Amino acid sequence: MDVGLFDFDLPEDRIALRPASPRDAARLLVVRPDAPEPLEDRGIRDLVALLEPGDALVLNDTRVIPSRLRGRRYRGEDSARVEIMLHKRESEDRWLAFARPAKKLAIGERVVFDSDAASNACELGRLHAEVIAKGEGGEVELQFSLTGAYLDEAIERLGELPLPPYIAGKRPTDSADTADYQTNFARKDGAVAAPTAGLHFTPELLAALEARGVSRHFVTLHVGAGTFLPVKAEDTDDHRMHAEWGTVSAETAAALNAVKVKGGRIVCVGTTSLRLIESAAAEDGTIRPFSGDTAIFITPGYRFRAVDMLMTNFHLPRSTLFMLVSAFCGLDMMKRAYAHAIAANYRFYSYGDGSLLFRAG
Repeated sequence: MDVGLFDFDLPEDRIALRPASPRDAARLLVVRPDAPEPLEDRGIRDLVALLEPGDALVLNDTRVIPSRLRGRRYRGEDSARVEIMLHKRESEDRWLAFARPAKKLAIGERVVFDSDAASNACELGRLHAEVIAKGEGGEVELQFSLTGAYLDEAIERLGELPLPPYIAGKRPTDSADTADYQTNFARKDGAVAAPTAGLHFTPELLAALEARGVSRHFVTLHVGAGTFLPVKAEDTDDHRMHAEWGTVSAETAAALNAVKVKGGRIVCVGTTSLRLIESAAAEDGTIRPFSGDTAIFITPGYRFRAVDMLMTNFHLPRSTLFMLVSAFCGLDMMKRAYAHAIAANYRFYSYGDGSLLFRAG
């Protein structure tokens, strides 16, 4: 499909730079493509009334790590500053990353990271990596001098929280983001971007949903930095998705299948949860245990196997995520929904408002 079909104009002042406070005070646009009046303005707290007893929430429990690293590359006596954005772990000591500027890095070169890349800090406070491969679009593969938990500790100490560029380009990251950019149920380290629909949930909202009879189930998808990348191809067939690692346990798969058998709906919180559940689903809609990489790319024409409803934030124009929601509700319907959201002053992107989408058909 022509990527231009997924374009729209968004005023700069619609991009949220801070989340709503409290988290569940954000607005919620309900989209029912098959209803006579398909758009309804509600609030996040209205989820309790919008969902039914027996429905199941699917939440992504990944935790964002401080994956932006600043360092220097060394080539003989010459050196240059580089910024590294980790996006997918390949082994105990290797990560795929995006480098800026990538042209300053060559295979075999050494990069040194410390708390002040320009300082002469002691060697114990430093982290070393070697460039072992280069790909397209500034992607590199790094092999670090530390491994396992020791590498995790060094990244935690030296890294910065990777706010999306549409926020980081407008203000510096600060201490508030340390909490704001994690869900309340973040448990498993590995994401370099937050599953942002989950940011709306408070313990009080989760308790109210449980009292309503809505069950909750956790999956893990470590969101990669590829989620920030625009689609540069002119046709969706030419776009390459970056793989992300995820897992659906046997227990969660069995519980969700039982929900479907009893007539309940699978409600994915975030496109990350949806992509993982659809990756795990068989042709007949049965959800199977899953562990591994997924690079599923959902565009209009995709036949959804398992997911009935999707709660998600508002996405960038020409992005794979706007393509996904257009597949879920129909492109014309989502263009209408986004035009309504812009006119009604909804707040967009990671720290913005949410939407609750009912699957078309």
